[in-house]
Amino acid sequence: MSSGNERRVVLVDDDASMSSALERMLRLAGYAPMVFASAEALLARRCAAQADCLVLDVHLPGLTGFELYEKLRREGALPPVIFITAYDEPESRQQADAAGASGYFTKPFSGNELVLAIAKAIGRRVTGGATP
Repeated sequence: MSSGNERRVVLVDDDASMSSALERMLRLAGYAPMVFASAEALLARRCAAQADCLVLDVHLPGLTGFELYEKLRREGALPPVIFITAYDEPESRQQADAAGASGYFTKPFSGNELVLAIAKAIGRRVTGGATP
């Protein structure tokens, strides 16, 4: 798990290579990533409320990232959320804005920009070493 000063970032993405790369990048940046391949896998673990930030893929099998976010929001307190997607659609951007997302990134994106967005979302200063 995480040590006392690590921030937990929940990542939900069904692309295994992307998840692996983002998990490594988040660890290098000093975060404690919790990675899930689907919305249902995250829901089964019931750990979203423990996260300092959520990074959700928009297009997931089963529940989409937006549907997952809405389900978590209805269940109670929700950490800041950043959406990522391989398909930059105006409707998705509008949904992210309407959800109050702290960020929206289209794949491929800069890992450093994602780390900065996470840091800003949780009010934490970046200490470097986060460029994948």
